[in-house]
Amino acid sequence: MKIDEIHIYHVAMPLIDPWITAYGADYDTHSILIKLISGNNFAWAETCSLELPTYSSESANSVFYNLSEVFAPKILRKNYETSDQLNEDLKIYKGNPFAKAGLDIGWWCLLSQINNLPLHDLIGGKRKEVVAGADFGIEDSIDILIEKIQVAVDNSAPRVKLKVRKGWDLEVLKAVKSTFPDTLFHIDCNSGYTLDDIDFFKAIDDFGLAFIEQPLSNDDIFDHSKLARSIETPICLDESISSVDRARQAIEIGACKYINIKPGRVGGITNSLKINEISEDAGIPVWIGGMLESALGVAICIELATLDNFTYPGDLFPSSRFYSNDLFEPYNEFKSPYLFDPISNLPKPNEKLLKKFTVKESHIT
Repeated sequence: MKIDEIHIYHVAMPLIDPWITAYGADYDTHSILIKLISGNNFAWAETCSLELPTYSSESANSVFYNLSEVFAPKILRKNYETSDQLNEDLKIYKGNPFAKAGLDIGWWCLLSQINNLPLHDLIGGKRKEVVAGADFGIEDSIDILIEKIQVAVDNSAPRVKLKVRKGWDLEVLKAVKSTFPDTLFHIDCNSGYTLDDIDFFKAIDDFGLAFIEQPLSNDDIFDHSKLARSIETPICLDESISSVDRARQAIEIGACKYINIKPGRVGGITNSLKINEISEDAGIPVWIGGMLESALGVAICIELATLDNFTYPGDLFPSSRFYSNDLFEPYNEFKSPYLFDPISNLPKPNEKLLKKFTVKESHIT
């Protein structure tokens, strides 16, 4: 497959409500869209690192720069029979998994288009439906949070994820667990704590959480392994798993019992498949995570979640959860509460909204 043209768009999609986590609030989703053209075929991809380097060291601006000025020119007009060949060419550039993911995901989507084969079939997905969970950010009050959780519970959400930060953690857990004692919860700390907070982690062992997601530093696995030996609640790693090697190392030192896979964070679909494989071999379940992407990014995550080892309900949302006007069509919607079907044809951009939401663009030919 030879890539003849690459079109890159930095877009900002307004959120219905701010998404508030331990690292701050997002009012728009800043995402990078990539259109790859090979002969008469083309495909779209999305990689979403958010506007600022809060979730990771990358930002929308850094991803746009590296793609348009460095990575895309590097691969243009070269013939790649496998995604490993493409990734090998990009290996000379250190880090920047979100930027690299845009091209890797684009390669897979283009292969899907050329072969007229759904992405889930290309990667070996077997699930006929994909299960999602309910997620809630930090709210203005515990009462508001409980009202929102009640809606999810009434719709039989298989699990509920709660964003926490210091000052919005233990009392919140006490309130929601006493209100919903039979609901499966886990918390997402977004790297907001340290080993000095061991008393907090021990205090929540009695709540029966599925796991604690990314409690410590975003680039740590060593301290996570120490925490894992000190508490009963399992640990899930998210931000720390930025590559295949990091996943292998985290598993080897016992830093986690679950792994969250976000294709952007780990460098694309190719690395997602490899992390899933080594996790499955080690008996570590994985689950799919999201970055507030458009319907296209969510659709790609749904495709990955059709693989067997994605056993925990994913962070997957209908378009109406975050956007009044999703940039890509058709929108992602549940076929029934918290269930998605695999995607036969990936969504396409609404050209008017693409023009409206574009911050800047670059065309590499």
